[in-house]
Amino acid sequence: MKCDPQRPEECPGRPESPLPPSSPSPLLSSPPGEAEGAEPKAALPPPPPVWIFGYGSLVWRPGFEFTSRKVGFIRGYSRRFWQGDTFHRGSERMPGRVVTLLEDCGACTWGVAYEVRGEQIAASLQYLNMREAVLGGYDTKLVKFHPQEKDAEEPILALVYIATPQNPSYLGPASEEDIAAQIIVSSGCAGHNIEYLLRLADFMRYFCPQAEDKHLFSIEEALISILPCLYYTEESLEETATVPQKSKG
Repeated sequence: MKCDPQRPEECPGRPESPLPPSSPSPLLSSPPGEAEGAEPKAALPPPPPVWIFGYGSLVWRPGFEFTSRKVGFIRGYSRRFWQGDTFHRGSERMPGRVVTLLEDCGACTWGVAYEVRGEQIAASLQYLNMREAVLGGYDTKLVKFHPQEKDAEEPILALVYIATPQNPSYLGPASEEDIAAQIIVSSGCAGHNIEYLLRLADFMRYFCPQAEDKHLFSIEEALISILPCLYYTEESLEETATVPQKSKG
């Protein structure tokens, strides 16, 4: 029986919707850019971890997720309460005093290094850029971090935030007594400036008892010596206000 080309359904054995012989199934075709039989491309390795060194409030309040942390130090820097703070620990009217690093060949500064991996990297850097750079006036620099552990082999390259004299909030040097007096009257969004000083001193005392930080502990000592005088003055003023005044005449 002859098949009518205009009526293919009457032709026995002929498929209803034939595929051209040269058209492979879309499910079996190779992805663009890959030849048939080629090995699939290996997944890209994860980015290496990033280490962030903190020497101020980051030692007790990092504020970001991290994989691990190590106590240790960096060489060639001294910690100084020479940076002004008008947001976290102070205000525009009464700037607080927070720490920055001063290049000092024979010195070392102790703190905490945080390891961040994967998605933690972008999240932590974005957070710290706002906290330290935008609101704090700090710049970034790479330093060699030496972990406290005795079995540590090589130093770790770490990111650190440093406030230089070029930033508008930089206050510069002052006596320990003047710095302590400024800290006592300053408070910001993150809390009182006194808390900042005492927490940092406690960190050094408990986690790095072998390390010296004369600048830090001298300010703490000056603050403790001023506080009783301040308390006594306020108490005297309150007593004076409650004492009935004698009438004249």
